[in-house]
Amino acid sequence: MDDRHLPRQALIDAHGGGGFRFGGMSHRGSLLCLPDGMWAWPVATAAAITDETLSLVLARLDQLDFFILGVGVGDAPWNLPAPLRATFREVHVSVDAMMTGPAVRTYNVMQMEGRRVGAGLIAIE
Repeated sequence: MDDRHLPRQALIDAHGGGGFRFGGMSHRGSLLCLPDGMWAWPVATAAAITDETLSLVLARLDQLDFFILGVGVGDAPWNLPAPLRATFREVHVSVDAMMTGPAVRTYNVMQMEGRRVGAGLIAIE
């Protein structure tokens, strides 16, 4: 996952249509937002969220206090598997999963507040 779009975080200006706009550019597909950059994220469904697809996040847990997962759209809430949730808990990083729209808004607000936040955002149509 070396396809970093920006070497820093940026607010998400828009989402939908299968992608995101941020930092004066647009990206088609899911997006991983971390303190040291914004990456394409090869995840299309919540079921694809694993240790492997979160490897960049897990390597940077010392840079985060919060991590938000935007898991697309749907009626039923999605819960992070217990082993992954335990990994975040062990290092005192709060993790929350929600639909992508609210996740984008929460990420933007937390970033504007200067919090140490990251996000994994699944693109929606």
